[in-house]
Amino acid sequence: MLDSSMRKWIDPPLNSAAKLFPSKVSANSITIVGFLIGVLSFILIMKGQFTLALLFLVLNRFADGLDGAVARRHGATDLGGYLDITADFLLWALLPLGFMLHAPEAAFAAAILLSSFAMSMSVFLAFAVMAEKRGASSTAQGQKSLFYLAGLAEGTETIGFFAFVMVCPQFFIPAALVFSAIVYISVLGRLMVSIQQLKEPTNG
Repeated sequence: MLDSSMRKWIDPPLNSAAKLFPSKVSANSITIVGFLIGVLSFILIMKGQFTLALLFLVLNRFADGLDGAVARRHGATDLGGYLDITADFLLWALLPLGFMLHAPEAAFAAAILLSSFAMSMSVFLAFAVMAEKRGASSTAQGQKSLFYLAGLAEGTETIGFFAFVMVCPQFFIPAALVFSAIVYISVLGRLMVSIQQLKEPTNG
């Protein structure tokens, strides 16, 4: 919901930072390094070192924005787009596991959260495939390698959720359940939008 509004704030500094990188530093390498930093955040959550975990999550998110800026400057590729979305989805699947492994009593809430994420990712990617087939495009969330179907819970909200539970890990269970409900609502919204748009005949 907030991603499109955030673009005007985060894109200019990221584009400026991208100018500092020579062409031999690929966007893909930044994506991979950023993902590994995200894995460190997962490990730190598992160990209960939440402040450091939050720091590494911030670095991961910076890398996630920077790789796109570098790609736009030096040339985007299909592989880069694939790595970018895959790294994001893998990280969102890992972090709830970190909380579960740190505190087994949080397993139920983590499972509900992962269920909501899986549904959201499925609806998002399925529509992206059909949008590509139809030649649809959108730049509402910035230049993307695939069609970005907006929803109630997007990247900004997900980052905010994980930042909150890293600052206040004692509230992970209720926060995860509440955020899962928001994601489920987002899934329903995306389904409704997808069905409505796919009912329309393609041009030509």
